[in-house]
Amino acid sequence: MTVYALAQISIHDRPRYDRYVAGFFPVLLQYGGRLLSADESPVVVEGEWGHQKAILMAFDDAESFRRWADSPEYKEISTDRVAATTGVVLLLAGLPSR
Repeated sequence: MTVYALAQISIHDRPRYDRYVAGFFPVLLQYGGRLLSADESPVVVEGEWGHQKAILMAFDDAESFRRWADSPEYKEISTDRVAATTGVVLLLAGLPSR
C-alpha cells in the first residue's frame, strides 16, 4: 500500500541545506520515491504552523520508504539536512483503492 512521507522543516543553514537538495532528487528516484510537493510558501488554512517548508513524497510501501531512508546514499546526503534544519518527518499510510 502506498505510503506518504511528510516533512515539515525550518531551515537555519541555507547553504548546507542547498547542498542536501542538490543530491536529494537522484537518490529519491534511485529508490522509487516520488516527490509530490516541496513548498516553502504553504498556505496555512487552519491553526498555527511553526515551520518554513513542507515536503511530500510517495513510496510504493513502507518497505520502499525504509530502503530509501536507510540507504547509504541517503544517509550520506542527509547529514547536511539534519545539520541545516529542524523539524519532523511523518510516515502516513495511504488508503486502500476503491
